[in-house]
Amino acid sequence: MDLSHQRIGYARVSSAGQHLDAQLDALQQAGCAKVFTDIMTGSRMGRPGWDRLLEYVRPGDTVVVTELSRMTRSLLDLLETGTLLEQRHINLVSLRENIDTTTATGRCFLAMMGAIHQMERELRAERAAAGRASAKARGRTGGRPRTDAARLENARILYENSTKTAADVCAIVGVGRRTFFSYLSVHRKAADAGHQMVQEGLHRDTCME
Repeated sequence: MDLSHQRIGYARVSSAGQHLDAQLDALQQAGCAKVFTDIMTGSRMGRPGWDRLLEYVRPGDTVVVTELSRMTRSLLDLLETGTLLEQRHINLVSLRENIDTTTATGRCFLAMMGAIHQMERELRAERAAAGRASAKARGRTGGRPRTDAARLENARILYENSTKTAADVCAIVGVGRRTFFSYLSVHRKAADAGHQMVQEGLHRDTCME
């Protein structure tokens, strides 16, 4: 066996109650000289075993997993990991999916996955752009729709000139209580400012007489 080009295994289970035995047996049968392991959920970012593997492997080595889900958490993660290994001239083998990047078929598989992912991103971008254009054509610019100012004003008039509660008024007119009180506060501040300006004007007129 050429020790300069080793097969390095990686095994992971998602909880302490699961066992690595089946993966370790498969990796040993696949000729792995060394195996790194993790016991944690795939959603957690920290994987010390995987980090140690990346520090250990050298150009020409092959990383072996029993299945891709043991190594990556998503298609994007798979593509990023595949790119990282390729840049370091490290091969990848997945036993269950029968992927081997030392072969043209294995390299083609990862390239196809990358093309599919890129196509999905472009399709999502096109749909989002089409949605924005459609909304703009209908006079919408995004975000939550604003409450009709006329309805807010009707709610204010009804609230200030009746015995109905704010909850009653909002239900009748069809506006949210938080939006209504915010509008009411702004209106009262504007009214107070206008009243103050009038008083200051009257005061100046009196002083000039």
